[in-house]
Amino acid sequence: MKEQKEDNKDLGVPATEEPAVNELDAAGRSLSEALQISFVILKVIMIVLVVAFLASGIKTVDSNEQALVLRFGKIRGLGEKRLLGPGLHWIFPYPIDEIVKIPVETQVNLPIDSFWYFQTQSEILSGKMRPVRPSQPLNPLRDGYCITRGENQNESIGSFAGSDYNIVHSKWQLTYQIDDPERFFINTYIEDVKPGDIYFNVITESITPLLKDMLDGSVVTAMVNYTIDEAISSQDRMPKHVKRLLQEKLDKIESGVKVVSVQLTNSECPRQVKKAFEASTRASQESETEITNARTYAANTLNESAGPVAEELFASLHNESIDEQNRELLWSQLAGTAREKIADARTYRTEVVERARANADYLESILPEYRQRPKLVLQKIYLDAMEQILNNADEKFVVQTTKGSKGTQIRVLLNRDPKLKPKRSKEQTEGQNQQTANR
Repeated sequence: MKEQKEDNKDLGVPATEEPAVNELDAAGRSLSEALQISFVILKVIMIVLVVAFLASGIKTVDSNEQALVLRFGKIRGLGEKRLLGPGLHWIFPYPIDEIVKIPVETQVNLPIDSFWYFQTQSEILSGKMRPVRPSQPLNPLRDGYCITRGENQNESIGSFAGSDYNIVHSKWQLTYQIDDPERFFINTYIEDVKPGDIYFNVITESITPLLKDMLDGSVVTAMVNYTIDEAISSQDRMPKHVKRLLQEKLDKIESGVKVVSVQLTNSECPRQVKKAFEASTRASQESETEITNARTYAANTLNESAGPVAEELFASLHNESIDEQNRELLWSQLAGTAREKIADARTYRTEVVERARANADYLESILPEYRQRPKLVLQKIYLDAMEQILNNADEKFVVQTTKGSKGTQIRVLLNRDPKLKPKRSKEQTEGQNQQTANR
């Protein structure tokens, strides 16, 4: 070392001191230790990042949702494994896997007012309809409406000849939900979800125009099969018809959307003819009421007169092909007042026959006496008849006309009762009142 220093000295090179070399060695060791610590920290950070990256693959599916896992944009899994149910699930983090949550249990209400007349914002908020003059026409560019068939349409052949179409305003409400997440995701267009957007809101906003257009078409197709009266009064059959048509359209495109219900929330005739339509409706209702009352009265009258068999018996009397045996069977089934009348008639007939037979027997018994003394027998018969007549009279008058030009009469009042006159007057008054009521 000394020799090297001497050589360096001879060569004119300055000699290096020992302390400088020791300082360089200490700096290298410090740098090495710092690099080792940095590498350790970097490894820890990398491990934490890897763990955090893997932990980001833990996803939660809510109870009203089902989820699809996309691996590089393609649905992962087969069969039932393609759908994830509610709970915690782990997938490879983005961009390897991506989870799409679809709310399958949530029902969405979609109001449809495409067929309602135009209303300003103030009218909508107040709920009051502005008056419209009958001369003010309907504006098809602003007022919504739907066409119904006329009353004269022949449904059996589908002919529209001679039928007058009518216009009706209506409001609807559609309730739907997603029942097939995979078909919905594949076949239904959904806008891209931006950061901060809620996927459910994006779904709703994306499919609302599709559902609205399909429902409008279904309403137009269905309403033309109903009259305006049915369109306004039918709150059950027509919505079912619209629901069926709409579901068929959604199934045809495999949308994965299920129609829960379709409701007709409001329907009105055009405001320009509302008063006339209401008057016509009242007249129609009154007519139906009168017809119903008349049919009820006829049925009650027939039932009271002859019972349930009245109509059948009436038809049999005008049908010559029915034999007498069947008619007699129907007669035997009569009830009500007709049966009573027939029973009374038969009783009266029996009484008349028996009375005639008794009179015949009586006359036959007095015939020998009549042959011997006819005047006496006739006088006896006359007196018996007068006695029977006078016994039934309330008042009796014996009038004997006197001879002479003045014609003076002597009247003898028998059994005069002061109560008879008021009684007779009361009976006459009641009889007159009854005749007036019948008239």
